[in-house]
Amino acid sequence: MIALRLPFILLLAGVFGLAGCSTHQPVSLYQLDSGSPTQPAQSAGMAVLIGPVQIADYLQRETLLQRQPDGSLQAATDGRWAGSLTSDINQLLVRQVAGHLDSQRVVLAPATLGFAADVQVLLSITRLDSGPSQPAILDAQWRLIDRRGQVRDNRIIHLQEQHAGSTAAQVQAQGVLLQRLAEQLSVALKPLANQPPVAETPRKSAPVAAKPAEKDKQPKIPMASPIRTDMEVFRF
Repeated sequence: MIALRLPFILLLAGVFGLAGCSTHQPVSLYQLDSGSPTQPAQSAGMAVLIGPVQIADYLQRETLLQRQPDGSLQAATDGRWAGSLTSDINQLLVRQVAGHLDSQRVVLAPATLGFAADVQVLLSITRLDSGPSQPAILDAQWRLIDRRGQVRDNRIIHLQEQHAGSTAAQVQAQGVLLQRLAEQLSVALKPLANQPPVAETPRKSAPVAAKPAEKDKQPKIPMASPIRTDMEVFRF
C-alpha cells in the first residue's frame, strides 16, 4: 500500500508546487522617466534652489497606486516603485530645470554653505496618480522667492495626460506631466535671472559725543562796586 501511495503524493506535491509558482509571479519595478533634458553648459548660470518640495502623504511609499473610476485608490498588483518616488521627482525636476535654464547652478534644498540662490522654489505636489481607465493627473503649486525674500510668483498648476492603460503607460504619462511642470517652472524663472544686486545697508556710525562748549577765553572784567567812605558832606 505504501508503494502505491507514493506516486499519488508526488503528484499532489507537483500540483501544489505549480500553484505556488503561478501565485508568486515577479512584480515589475518602475521609475519615472526624466526624458532627455539638455546637458547645461554654463557653470555660472542662474542660481536656483529647488525646495523644500512637499509631496502628498499618499505618494510617499513604494506602492504604485491606481485611481479607480469612483475616485478611490488601490494598490497595483503587477508593479511598484523602484525606490523612493519623492527622490525620483526631485531629481527629475533638477535635471529638467537645469537643462531649460542652461545652468549648472540648480540644486536641491538644503543648499550647501555659501550657495547664494537668485531664486528659491517652494513647491507642493498634492496629486500625482492615474488608473487603467483614468488619465494621469498632476496638481501642484509653486512660489518663487527672490534674493530679497519677496514672493515674485505664485501659481497653482493642474496638468492631465492620457495614456494607453497599462501600468507602464501610466508611469510614462506621470513622468511626462512632471516634465511639463518643470518646463512651465523654467519659463517663470527666466525673468528673475537678471535681478539687481542687493544693496548693502550702510552701517550707522557711532554717535559722537558733543564737545563741551568752549569757555570764553577773554578775561573777565570785574564789575564795578560802589566805594563807601566815612566822609560826610556838609551843606551851608
